[in-house]
Amino acid sequence: MDFAFNADQQMLRKTLADFASRELTPHYMAHDTDHDLPREIVRKLGALGLCAPMAESQYGGQELDYVSLGIAHEEIARGDFNAAYVLLLSALVGAIISSHANERQKQVMLPPICRGEHVAALAVTEPGGGSDAAHVKLAARREGDSYVLQGEKTSISFASWADTALVMARTGSYEAGARGVSAFYVDLHSPGVTRHRFKDLGSRAIGRGQIFFDAVRVPAEARIGEEGSGFVEVMQGFDFSRALIGLMCLGAAQQSLDETCQYVADRNAFGGVLARFEGVSFPLAEAAVKLRAARLLCYEALWLKDEGKQHGWVAAGAKWWAPELAAQVLHQCLLLHGHLGFSLDLPHQQRMRDVIGLEIGDGTAQIMKLLVAREVIGQVARGY
Repeated sequence: MDFAFNADQQMLRKTLADFASRELTPHYMAHDTDHDLPREIVRKLGALGLCAPMAESQYGGQELDYVSLGIAHEEIARGDFNAAYVLLLSALVGAIISSHANERQKQVMLPPICRGEHVAALAVTEPGGGSDAAHVKLAARREGDSYVLQGEKTSISFASWADTALVMARTGSYEAGARGVSAFYVDLHSPGVTRHRFKDLGSRAIGRGQIFFDAVRVPAEARIGEEGSGFVEVMQGFDFSRALIGLMCLGAAQQSLDETCQYVADRNAFGGVLARFEGVSFPLAEAAVKLRAARLLCYEALWLKDEGKQHGWVAAGAKWWAPELAAQVLHQCLLLHGHLGFSLDLPHQQRMRDVIGLEIGDGTAQIMKLLVAREVIGQVARGY
């Protein structure tokens, strides 16, 4: 059993850690506003080969393995949690296109994402739907060589500024459930598309919001995969993205833990450094062990994915536990900074607010626990 990264992965980790500390960390707090993440950051991530890196090289991708993809998400999130969203959405949308699009579609859609020229969103959630994502109502009506989209998506990351979106729309009857939903790759600058940005507690630079489609005409050739297969294809993509989300949250928490360890080692009070008091050192020791355990769970899910083995319930467990744990650790780091931690001058409060968003988004803890329970109970019932 080998828990070490290989030489290429170690180099990737160091390269991205250096990039994040130099290019991202100094500006992270400046992005805690209701303004879109600067496009320059997306272009830099594209230049590093981090946007849709799973795509084949002929389309601009790096054909990166899943463990390496996890390393990228963890290190970028340490520098700027919101920049890691760019990696997450581009990886997910890029993987779906790579797996299910035809050759012409790949040639047109993937290169701009890989270069960081197009910001791609994933539009699944609808008002009143939330975690019940299979019951899509946004309609796609076939008219000749086009589809006409009518309806609304909500709680969409990058809603305010994405160039394109992989949109789930109903092409079959509502009674058909997931089997009546198709995937369309839509230009969000098309006539009939309007947007509304939410005012959020955290991850404000992401531009989460609503996207409205009012008789938006989409070419039939923009449909990804067979009609009625879109939702099933997207759900397959969510398996690995759950582990990536976990590593994003753990990266942010680890950064605050490192900063807090340095703070208590330097801070003098009651005749010595704060670190000598067990009331200070024990919470940090607990956080270090718990973060390490959660990190191993995330990387196990990605390793299983690389090996072509079942990883669904492990990834679901990572999505439930890692964001929850990260929020707890960040809260503790804030408290250990005393009155300084309660100010907006330190990043712990911002990281905590940002991480909380992913306790909700892309599947709540309750949904993830359902997935885990079904699998582990099923294993026992089947006798393994």
